[in-house]
Amino acid sequence: MAGPVAPRDPEKARAYFYIMREKEICGLKQGDGKAVQFIYESDGRLQNSAQISGNITDEKILKLLGTVRGFRTLVHSIGVSVETERPTENVEFVFQMYGKKDLYGGGTSLKAALCGDGMEQRIYLSDYVWSGDDDVPGQIRFEFDRPEICGKANVRFYLNDGFTAPEDLTEEKVDLYSEDYYKMVQRSLMNLGNTYRIRKVIEKARAGKEVTLAFIGGSITQGAGAVPIHTECYAYKAYQLFQKRFAAKDNVKFIKAGVGGTPSELGMIRFDRDVLRDGEQPDLVVIEFAVNDEGDETKGDCYESLVRKVLKLPWKPAVVLLFSVFANDWNLQERLQPVGVHYDLPMVSIMDAVTPQFSGREKRIVTKNQFFYDMFHPTNLGHTIMADCLEYLMEVCDTSDHARVDSFQMGMTEEEILEQCLCGVPAIGSSFEKVKLLDRRDGFYGADIVEGGFDATDRELQSVEMDQELCVTPEFPYNWMYDGTKTDCAVFELTITCRSLFLIYKDSGEVDVGAADVLVDGVFRFRADPHVNNWLHCNAALVFAEEETARHMVCIRIAEEDLDKKFTILGFGYVE
Repeated sequence: MAGPVAPRDPEKARAYFYIMREKEICGLKQGDGKAVQFIYESDGRLQNSAQISGNITDEKILKLLGTVRGFRTLVHSIGVSVETERPTENVEFVFQMYGKKDLYGGGTSLKAALCGDGMEQRIYLSDYVWSGDDDVPGQIRFEFDRPEICGKANVRFYLNDGFTAPEDLTEEKVDLYSEDYYKMVQRSLMNLGNTYRIRKVIEKARAGKEVTLAFIGGSITQGAGAVPIHTECYAYKAYQLFQKRFAAKDNVKFIKAGVGGTPSELGMIRFDRDVLRDGEQPDLVVIEFAVNDEGDETKGDCYESLVRKVLKLPWKPAVVLLFSVFANDWNLQERLQPVGVHYDLPMVSIMDAVTPQFSGREKRIVTKNQFFYDMFHPTNLGHTIMADCLEYLMEVCDTSDHARVDSFQMGMTEEEILEQCLCGVPAIGSSFEKVKLLDRRDGFYGADIVEGGFDATDRELQSVEMDQELCVTPEFPYNWMYDGTKTDCAVFELTITCRSLFLIYKDSGEVDVGAADVLVDGVFRFRADPHVNNWLHCNAALVFAEEETARHMVCIRIAEEDLDKKFTILGFGYVE
């Protein structure tokens, strides 16, 4: 009988730190049939993972993690383990480096074949012949034999000689029923506001009438970081809590319209399509763009326009402003809060709830590693906390006085006070509250289009999980694509009568896409470059905003050096 096999490389114990520690993963079915969990590590995410999960504060180490060259200088080997319900489950781990010239195809991929038994496998960097195109650490993938397999993963970096790492962080299980946890949740209530519309929703649910809760936002609302994404996201959990607490029967419907990487600039354009689809009339709308609007060219006008758009709907839905937070304790609530104050809306701040206890100003309830899946998105626990904060708002609204003191003083009902605010001067702006979507399906009588070489349809689109579905829906499928073959007519012309116009175009990290110049009435406005953000998603850019409606000729022309490359116009947003 053969004896035990000696370890491949007996060696001294090495310093290490985690970049993933007990993180939930789930293989979701992709378009090609594979079941994959993606974890993106570019654009500072890997450094942040080291800070959150590994307690790394050494600036030298963090800087090395920013490039493949630095990564190889720092890391000796990678330890990976996955634990699933079935220990024999096959899982392939891939750590893909992004290329400098070919983003997705040019870099080295580090791989390990795992079982779901929790046993750690080591990947030794010295075993690989590295690509000359390696640029930055790009993405981690866990690839499963079949879809919807869930588990927990650990990934840690063992360091080369000369580098040290801090001791592991000690984490206690979070007690969701403790008094300290409840106090943390209470801090999230930034403003109770005018509760009339929310109380009407609660009364309607208790009466057994159908109630619809809608959530619109970015990737956090989509459910990023939640595993599985469709049932562990904060939106679905908040809907479940509302159903359990207030519904007389199974009479609450759920709409989720979160799209990763998109600000309110795009949210206001797609609101009708994504939230009001099929004649839906949501009773309550939660708006979450507090971490997506940094690049908003209008500095809040789009956000307030969306808020007003919802508040002014004929059936008068309730609106809640939700301010999520990044792992660096940042969001845009200071910029956006005046909108909520102006209309006296209920506001919930996740930053106000969790960051004081992260910094030690309040008793520690949850660590950053427990709350954040990566630098941008919450874990399952983080999503639970967000849902609990929304439930606390509902709880307080339900027990609040049914008439505010100021309504008596003003001689007006709560609804009349809100209506008066909506008729007055906005807090930031209301330029785009009547914005509409123009694409290949939804035309506009005031628009004439000459497609030119933009006569193809792009099928490789950003896709998201809508509502409580696990399958994905492509964003902006009714598009115009220039496929790089009609170089003699690489121009799209739109003649439109309106006062404001947004271009929505596809961003991508692929090497076969190019840029396009946008001209209005013959004057160059900007270059739409799909590689600025360098990943597959929808990008909205303001073409013009004027006081008066006028007829304009908009020309989108492929850049001379990119005539053999692709460019996709996803649609337009316009205000008549």
